[in-house]
Amino acid sequence: MTFRKDTNSGDDPKLDTSCPVPDDSKRPDGQHVDHWVLPDEERAKGFVRPVRRSYAHLTCGTVTNMPLKIAETYAREPSYYGSTFCCGCRDYFPVGENGEFIWVGTTEKVGT
Repeated sequence: MTFRKDTNSGDDPKLDTSCPVPDDSKRPDGQHVDHWVLPDEERAKGFVRPVRRSYAHLTCGTVTNMPLKIAETYAREPSYYGSTFCCGCRDYFPVGENGEFIWVGTTEKVGT
């Protein structure tokens, strides 16, 4: 399914790639300064999964929290993203059935 994309910040995207800003536009912790999200009207249609804001990296155990718009995007369209950020490892890793993250308090893989 293809959706129109908005940015978490609400700013106009600089690129139409996996990230709405150039790859070298990263915060000091290594995270991109902005991320794609589903538009407000798409997220307002309801969720197929609970809105969860925290996930754990199975490799290092670090819990990472995400902004609400990104959490709602996962809840509306779980397979929207191909990777997510680990605050402990300071990098992006795969999500989905073979991904490296679970939602805190569950055994459910992020992105499924």
